[in-house]
Amino acid sequence: MDIRFFDTLESTNNYCKLLDLSSVEEFTVICARKQTAGIGQQGNVWVSEPYKNLTFSLILKPCFLSPIRQFDLTIALSVAVAETIDALLTGLDTKLTTQIKWPNDIYVEDNKICGILVTNQLSGNSIISSICGIGLNINQTDFPDWVPNPTSLKLLTGKPYAVDDILAQLLRNIQRTYEELPRPDSTLRSRYMQRLYRRGLPSSYLYHGAAITATIVDVDPLGHLMLQSYDKKVYSCSMKEIQFL
Repeated sequence: MDIRFFDTLESTNNYCKLLDLSSVEEFTVICARKQTAGIGQQGNVWVSEPYKNLTFSLILKPCFLSPIRQFDLTIALSVAVAETIDALLTGLDTKLTTQIKWPNDIYVEDNKICGILVTNQLSGNSIISSICGIGLNINQTDFPDWVPNPTSLKLLTGKPYAVDDILAQLLRNIQRTYEELPRPDSTLRSRYMQRLYRRGLPSSYLYHGAAITATIVDVDPLGHLMLQSYDKKVYSCSMKEIQFL
């Protein structure tokens, strides 16, 4: 595993896009102590106070996955992050629950602690490379007012953490779940579904801009969120079609 640390980058994902990925070793990690223009889902900004959190991108080459199984990689990454956070919270006098907000935000209770952004490069019937950006809030305790419902490990526990130690632990868990992906006995999907935020709870959403009340019932193999309303109407949603309220 090749881990490259940078004091400052605009965006670790954008840096990876400038590399010749065909010649880059799998499990190369680009980690920035400070990001000046971090990227979140759907072009949103990822806010991270310098030197206090993890902001990194991981280059993978999941050629064993067909394009229709792209979401399996998101599942593996989400589960690895959630299980890492659970391990860090284990033994504390708390009953906090780590959940995955579809498709790949990591929540503790109702607050966001981590965001994941996956960009896949396809060729024919295979995924030749993936840039997996991860931002995990660790020691930051003050966030801009416009950032919705953020939290961090230090806010949750009151303890400071060694950022690089958590990076090493997280990368070990990502490698473990990644290696599980090709196995027919993998339990990754069930572990993802068990943690799915709001699953089974009637909640409010915007679907194509219209307010609905529905219950999350599943995530299909392509990664679409499946909801069902009280009158049994089923909604299959991509990211641009649904908004959590």
